[in-house]
Amino acid sequence: MCCNSKRRFLLLYATQKGQAKAIAEEIWQQAGAHGLEADMHCISEMDKYNLETEKDPVVIVISTTGTGDPPDTARKFVKKIQDTTLPPDHFAHLQYGLLGLGDSEYMFFCNGGKTVDRRLQELGAQHFYDTGLADDCVGLELVVDPWIDGLWLALKEALLLQKEKEDMNNVVDAVTSSLSPAPHVVHELNLSSEVQNLKLEDEGARSSDVLSQKPDDINLVTPARNTEPSLVNSVPPVSQSALNIPALPPEYIEVQFQGTYGKNPHLSSLISEETTFEVPVTKAVQLTREDAIKTALLLELDISDTVFDYQPGDAFCVICPNNANEVEELLHILGLSEKGDDFVCVKVKQDTKKKGVLIDGGGKMWMFLFLALLRALVECTSDAGEKRRLQELCSRQGASDYMRFIRDSNVCFLDLLHAFPSCKPSLNLLIAEISKLRTDTRSGLKLNWHICFLGHYLQEPFSQAIPVVRAFELIDESSNLYQPGKLHFVFNIVEFPACPTRPVSRKGVCTGWLTELVAPLLHPSKNTLDTKGESFSTAKIPIFPRPNNTFHLPADPSVPFIMVGPGTGISPFIGFLQHRESSTAEVAPPKYVQDIIRLYAKEVARVLLEEKGYFYICGDKKHMADGVSAAVVDILSMEMEADKLEAMKILAMLREERRYLQDVWS
Repeated sequence: MCCNSKRRFLLLYATQKGQAKAIAEEIWQQAGAHGLEADMHCISEMDKYNLETEKDPVVIVISTTGTGDPPDTARKFVKKIQDTTLPPDHFAHLQYGLLGLGDSEYMFFCNGGKTVDRRLQELGAQHFYDTGLADDCVGLELVVDPWIDGLWLALKEALLLQKEKEDMNNVVDAVTSSLSPAPHVVHELNLSSEVQNLKLEDEGARSSDVLSQKPDDINLVTPARNTEPSLVNSVPPVSQSALNIPALPPEYIEVQFQGTYGKNPHLSSLISEETTFEVPVTKAVQLTREDAIKTALLLELDISDTVFDYQPGDAFCVICPNNANEVEELLHILGLSEKGDDFVCVKVKQDTKKKGVLIDGGGKMWMFLFLALLRALVECTSDAGEKRRLQELCSRQGASDYMRFIRDSNVCFLDLLHAFPSCKPSLNLLIAEISKLRTDTRSGLKLNWHICFLGHYLQEPFSQAIPVVRAFELIDESSNLYQPGKLHFVFNIVEFPACPTRPVSRKGVCTGWLTELVAPLLHPSKNTLDTKGESFSTAKIPIFPRPNNTFHLPADPSVPFIMVGPGTGISPFIGFLQHRESSTAEVAPPKYVQDIIRLYAKEVARVLLEEKGYFYICGDKKHMADGVSAAVVDILSMEMEADKLEAMKILAMLREERRYLQDVWS
């Protein structure tokens, strides 16, 4: 086999919000350096690949959504492979490796990937590489990075074994069963030799990512004795190690300033969702005391003028801007304060080799690529010591420091720029690394809007997966039957106090914005005009629905259910109870007091028989009191396991004891 030729493998991804796609794109980008070519497709594009006839190795990256469901893009594929008529050797020819993404805080961890993996195995497919399950709860990169590192050698060996098998089949066809097995020995020797060559070749590819600089080469300041590691300081062994750092991808976009004409696009116009609505906030209530550890707010939205359809338990997304002060701070650090009102035009470079480059509102950048951003910032840092520390934080050797001082400390982009003041990234780099912004190349977008949307990532902690145009997901707590035209939701204000790695305290992007927005409703005695002098009643927020396929009430209103939800987790259950009350009243036949009494049969029997209690009736005799008496007889008969005659005798006894009392009229 010629080592210079690009060997193909099929790369499929199934994504809900962009993580799996981003990781697949990273695999696609790295493949060339290893002499491989990835034929990449979304798993939903079944017209572009065919697993039934696929001969090359297959790599699958798949996330999990909802309560353990595969992504929407994988549903058709999963349905197809779950066909019970498929034979157990349907995919016996298939070799694959699978990387599943999930969050261990949810019950069905990585169940989307596990479902596909299990079914492929049942249909005879074979692993050429062990399945990886990455946990967003502790950091996807802890599994993703080493899984990708090991993928290349496994792919090459699988491709070599595939070729060897094809050669063997040719030999078997040409040689009779009585001949010497010498050809097999020759091929085995060739296989061993080629595998060894592949290992050397792969090690050569990896060595290009090893930083050759030693601490002495970059004039690091020797840390004082007993110095503890921090965001900006490292200690041995990291400070004395050669580093394995990610390769720096080539630039693929260019940004041009266009002047200061036109108006900013509205928030909702920068989301690709088709059902986005702008709705007013009509009510805000603080549910917690002032001295509570967390501050919880209840908001009411007026959706009467929309076609926003939902059920209790569904989620919806709020589209919000970034904190204006932090946008100005970022512009100042980048030296762009005077360009804040300029339009910019974002274009893909004509000579780009990046696959699937698209600038639109649907693009998202996820946690997996945060390390790539750190790597890009290295090139924008002039101070040697700061540059070395950034290299350490994005290296394999500095993984524990990255987790401790960036992810676990909820460090945001502005905090990084304060910590490494010689780092001056360009606008091109920020947009390329953080976003795939929607733009119109004929008129462009205003720079302050670009920065604003970048800020959804920039301000948010590195520990969270943040798309650029941030659509924060919330769960409604209302019933569209109980309060039609209204949408209620409860949230805690996310706050990050100041600490050594964060010079100032910050609030979460969405919860901080909502809190500021509804301040006039929370404190009506204060000025009720916004910064533009407009009445608060005109303020609206853009939202769009995010239905939940499973977290709904049972369809049968007679089926009981148990709800557990401390804190704000109780909010959807309020909607459950409201909805059950309203739907029961809507669909059930008219209920009378005797019907309700039967629902509490055990309690009624306990009060009358065990606790020697009293029973009072007041109202119409013919249409109510007689019906109640009949219901009490039924209850006594059922709970005492006696016949109806015996139950009637007990009711008569209660009357004699003056414990069954009536004030009725005809």
